[in-house]
Amino acid sequence: MREADETTRQRLADALRADPATPSELAVELDLTPQAVLRHVEHVSRSVDAADDEQLLVAPPQCRDCGFEAFDDLVNRPSRCPSCKSESVAEPTFTIE
Repeated sequence: MREADETTRQRLADALRADPATPSELAVELDLTPQAVLRHVEHVSRSVDAADDEQLLVAPPQCRDCGFEAFDDLVNRPSRCPSCKSESVAEPTFTIE
């Protein structure tokens, strides 16, 4: 079981090195749920932080209606905007550079 997780995380890291992606896009590409992708992203961020020449970058979620983007947890898929209560919130986007 542990080996499968590492393989999934390596595939996730490779996908983020190739192109920026949202949790939903990564879920489709890696045949996972978006929630599983978010859990794996947290682990990938720690391993990338250990490398000197790479970092995980996160474009925060953003409300499509009012533009709010000061969410508390950047590695999350918020269901609604705390400012205007809209449910039209774009997912965060991840990339490794």
